[in-house]
Amino acid sequence: MNKEISRREFIQLSVAGSALCLGGSNLVFGAGSGGSKLISPGCRGTKVKVARIYMGTSHGLWPKPRLDFKNEIKFYESEFAKLEGELSDVEFVVDQMVSSADQIGPLKRRLKEVNGILAIHFNIGVWPILNEILSVGKPTVVFAAPYSGHGWTGFGSVQKQKIGAKLECMLTSDYSQLAVAIRPFRAIHHLREAKILNLTTRNFNNYANAMKDKFGTEIKRIERQQVLNAYDAVSDSDAKAETERWIKGARELVEPSRSDVFKSCKLALALEDLLNQENATVMTIDCYGTMWDKTIKLPAYPCVGFTRLNNMGLGGICESDLQSAMTHIIFQGLLGKPGFISDPTVDESRDAIILAHCLGTTKMDGPDGPAAPYKLRTVMERKEGVTPQVFMQIGRKVTQAKLVGTDFMPYFTGEIIDAPDVDRGCRTKITVKVDGDAEKLWKNWTSGLHRQTCYGDITKELGSFCKYKDIKLVNEAV
Repeated sequence: MNKEISRREFIQLSVAGSALCLGGSNLVFGAGSGGSKLISPGCRGTKVKVARIYMGTSHGLWPKPRLDFKNEIKFYESEFAKLEGELSDVEFVVDQMVSSADQIGPLKRRLKEVNGILAIHFNIGVWPILNEILSVGKPTVVFAAPYSGHGWTGFGSVQKQKIGAKLECMLTSDYSQLAVAIRPFRAIHHLREAKILNLTTRNFNNYANAMKDKFGTEIKRIERQQVLNAYDAVSDSDAKAETERWIKGARELVEPSRSDVFKSCKLALALEDLLNQENATVMTIDCYGTMWDKTIKLPAYPCVGFTRLNNMGLGGICESDLQSAMTHIIFQGLLGKPGFISDPTVDESRDAIILAHCLGTTKMDGPDGPAAPYKLRTVMERKEGVTPQVFMQIGRKVTQAKLVGTDFMPYFTGEIIDAPDVDRGCRTKITVKVDGDAEKLWKNWTSGLHRQTCYGDITKELGSFCKYKDIKLVNEAV
């Protein structure tokens, strides 16, 4: 049985030996060398439960007679060992060689408890075994390296049938894809484990209930006074030390005063403490709506705090945007990387879309990745507060998406071709050349302004996740 630990203990284990430190002019949060690199705002201390089933039959004569299954398993174990860093949050609760369909029956009770099934294909004749596995109804990936057998000729047709609705297949000699196969299982697990704190006076009960019913995600309202209590509990000495780190790490302190930065840093530490108190992993605040009314104003904008949480592998989400919060958790589960919320504007002359928001995250590659340079600025529209203006890396592939409701996800991919530093729009900006057609993208655009953008083309992982969770994934740029 897997021992559950608190969120704080999990993070301490995951970034063992790490501290808030400076690397050149960049803040490097959570840059630890130990533990999982996939700290996620959906994981409160439990592991991803996966069934690993090796499928092979004694009567299968292809790829060769008398295939030595022990040697095959030994080979795969060596490949999994190479992926230990990415799979350190995975527990193979079922790990078994299966040579006949009737061996699946005794496993079904345990299979129903896993997040997903990884079925590794050895030779021909495994269809009865695979059909029994699929009858469990769990997300399933068949990994079939070249010379595994001829089963691939039927995979496509089975996927179109009811029994294959949750089946994905990987036909590849790239054994690193074993880890990719598990990423959607992780996202499913993290959504079920996630707890989001929402500071707002608006009613979000219907949305929260829908997320709980489909994904298991808990969204809890917190009150302003809880935040103020946490803020008052932070020592001035800790807040001052945090302030010095942020100022020292910045390229420039532009508009804000040191006093403004101090208040923002004190709130940043309070937000982490509040997550600890609630055993939660994601925080969002209605910072542009009801929670910024002068009668209920917070001591500072939460932008520095949100950046800090994102850098740690947790979640800080602008404007009580619960759809972006859910998407952020999915991204973290699939990649271990945060998202960047944006207000877009289009430049057809470059076949591009400019993604802008005042809040930028310096560690878009995750807690153990490199940090981007930043300036400390005011929030653009308000000309007050403190927010990091982050200069993301040109040349990176990106994916933008948003979970809309429970069953729709628009997305597109592209490449960062510029990180503008101009006095228009929000502070942090990236220009993304669209894969496809920018005109088609804006003409097909639906479901509001905000989306989440992460580093990397995650079309495959996102597609598998959406298939498993009955979500329609639509590329709006094609």
